[in-house]
Amino acid sequence: MFTKLKLGIFLATCVVLSGCATSVTRMDAAEVKDLSGAWNDSDSQQVSAEMIRDVLDRTWLGEFMHAKNRQPAVIVGEVRNLSHEHINVNTFVADMERALINSGKVKFVASSTERDEIRTERKDQDLNATEATRKAMGQEQGADFMLKGTINTIIDASGSTQVRFYQVDLTLISLVDNSKVWLGQKKIKKLVERSKLRY
Repeated sequence: MFTKLKLGIFLATCVVLSGCATSVTRMDAAEVKDLSGAWNDSDSQQVSAEMIRDVLDRTWLGEFMHAKNRQPAVIVGEVRNLSHEHINVNTFVADMERALINSGKVKFVASSTERDEIRTERKDQDLNATEATRKAMGQEQGADFMLKGTINTIIDASGSTQVRFYQVDLTLISLVDNSKVWLGQKKIKKLVERSKLRY
C-alpha cells in the first residue's frame, strides 16, 4: 500500500513537472510574429529596407555621381532611441548597413569603433609585418555623407487596449558643408489588445 502511494506521488509529480517544461519551435527568420506589440526584428528589417530604398532613389545620389564621377562613401552615425522602451539600435543600424552595402550604389565606410580597431592592427603591422604585406597608414576612404537618426514612440492606452505608434526619422548629411541632402521618415502603428483574463 505504501509503495503504491509513493508510485502515485511520483507519477503526479512527473505530470506536474512535464506541464512546466519549456517548448521551443524553430521559426523562419523572415516570419513575422508579434507577441507583445513592442518593436521587434520584423520592424527593424522593414523600416531599414524601406528607408534605404528611399534614400538611394532620391536625387542626391545622381547629383553626387555626376559631379564627382564616383560612388559616394557613406557612414552610419548615431541612431538614438528616444522611445519609452528598450530598442536594440545596433540591430537596426546593422540592417541599414547591410541594405546600403548590398545596393551596390554607394561605398560604405567603417564606424569610428571599427576604425579604431583597424588602426590598432595597422600599427601592429607597421612593427611586425613584412614590407610586402604591411598596410600603410593614411590610406583610408573618407566618408562623404553621414546617416543619422532617431526612433520615437507614442503610446495611447485605454484599459486592455493599446495603440503603439513608432516613428523613425533619418537624415543624410554632407560632411563637406553639413547640408542635409535627404530626410526620411517611416511610421508603424500597432493595435495591441490584451486579454482581461489572468491565470
